[in-house]
Amino acid sequence: MSEYQYYEFLAVDRPLTQAEQDEVREFSSRARITATSFVNEYHWGDFRGDPGHLMRHYYDAHLYLANWGTHRIMLRMPSILLDPAIAGKYCVDDRVTLSVASEHLIIDIVSEDEEGDWEEEAEDSLAAIVGVRAELAAGDLRPLYLAWLSAYGAWERDEDAFDEEDEDLREPPVPAGLGSLTAAQRALADFLRVDTDLLKVAAEASPPRSAGRDDSGALAARIAGLPDGEKDRLLLMAAQDQGARVKMELLRGLGDPDGGFGTEPGRTVGELLDAAALRRQ
Repeated sequence: MSEYQYYEFLAVDRPLTQAEQDEVREFSSRARITATSFVNEYHWGDFRGDPGHLMRHYYDAHLYLANWGTHRIMLRMPSILLDPAIAGKYCVDDRVTLSVASEHLIIDIVSEDEEGDWEEEAEDSLAAIVGVRAELAAGDLRPLYLAWLSAYGAWERDEDAFDEEDEDLREPPVPAGLGSLTAAQRALADFLRVDTDLLKVAAEASPPRSAGRDDSGALAARIAGLPDGEKDRLLLMAAQDQGARVKMELLRGLGDPDGGFGTEPGRTVGELLDAAALRRQ
């Protein structure tokens, strides 16, 4: 197979102005660019821009894949909606990283599988995945745990992925509801190649998720309790095509008040991988 790379960016919280679209056009003469998206494919050559730069200044989500096995997802979040100290617990070397850009937090997740088969229609994944941004803003940390699990799950495909002492590292807090992922989280897990058996083992320490976030009554009560000035601010943002940002702010804090984490001591990476291998057998 010849070389193939796919780049896609989405502007979710607000559309790009015409001037901003002209600016990103400088990075590619052939890309399909609209007020909310940037898409390009390469069968030779490479993208002239830096995905990190585009994420810092223009876009809220990015998907990249290459036919040599690289899958990459980047998500930009308002830092007021996701505590970097909490998100940082799920980082893994250069596979799951965080960076701060002005008022935003950028999550960068990479999955590698050089020996894996080409996955048809993987290019269509970003629209299905991008919903995890709103879930993270609402306090649902399952997407971050899936990223952490994907990183160490790569050890089963590549024995040189980590050092031997990494087997004794303990998992970060296990969020509730790993046994019942949302559609967006399922799409993320698939794109990051999270092994089914490994996910089932991880879910054994995950309690059921509270229905608070999905309770329309709780959301109505939250809206009713907002000060008039805050309601005016959110309505103005909605009128300025920032409806996605408004949704994230309204959903913030409607999840489990204690985070919904399991109470068991964190398992080691080695224990998780061994349990998954035993289950697979």
